[in-house]
Amino acid sequence: MIFKLLRKLKKRATAWVLCCAGFFLFNSQLIAAPQLQGYVMQVQLTPAVCALDSSKQKQRKCLEGYSLTITGLLPETTERGCATNSSASLSPLQAKVVARVMPEENARIQLWRSIGGCVPMNASQYFRTVINLADKLKVPADLTSSENKNVQYNVLKNQFVKLNPGMNNNSIRFTCQNPLSNPVLTEVQVCYRVNGQYKQCSNHIVSNCPNTFSIKGTY
Repeated sequence: MIFKLLRKLKKRATAWVLCCAGFFLFNSQLIAAPQLQGYVMQVQLTPAVCALDSSKQKQRKCLEGYSLTITGLLPETTERGCATNSSASLSPLQAKVVARVMPEENARIQLWRSIGGCVPMNASQYFRTVINLADKLKVPADLTSSENKNVQYNVLKNQFVKLNPGMNNNSIRFTCQNPLSNPVLTEVQVCYRVNGQYKQCSNHIVSNCPNTFSIKGTY
C-alpha cells in the first residue's frame, strides 16, 4: 500500500501529493540493533503549529502551507547520549525528496546530530527510513483538510487503525496544545518496532488530548 503524504498550498487551498513509492527500498536490517527497542515517528500538524507559535511562522513549512511535516523518527533506546558528530549531508536528489516531509534543512541537521549516535545507520540511511515509513503511513482526511474540524479522540484513532494494517489502538498517540481549554491537535506520534512494523507505544509515550479537540486546517 502506498501512502501519499499531503500538504496544502496556502494560496490555492489545494493538496500537493508526495508519492515516492519505489524510490527507496526499506531494509529492516539497517535499523535492527540489540540496544534499540523501537522508534517513534513524530508527525506534526503544521497549520496548528504555525498558528500557535509565532517564532515558526517564517519557516518554509509555514510560508509554503504544508499540512503535515515530520519532525523526527526518534530511537527508543537505553542509551543516554545519542549525539553524533557524523555528517548529516545528503545528496541533492535525496535532500529534495526529504524536504517534502522535512522542509527545514537546519532542523534536519540538528535532528541527526542529536540522535544519530543511537541509530545503526548513517544519515542517508536514516532519512531513507523516514521516507519509507512516511510512504507507508496513511492519514485520515481530516488531518489534511483545508477546513477546521472538531474531532473525537477515539474516532480519529480508529480511523488511523482502519487505514493502516498492523496498527492497533496502542500504536498511536496524540499531542494537543492548550489541552484544558480550546485544545488543538499539534502532533501525532506513531510507534514502530525496529523492523518498521507498528507496535504498542511505550508507557512513557502518552497522549494529552481530551475526548474532543480541534484540527486546524488553515493559517
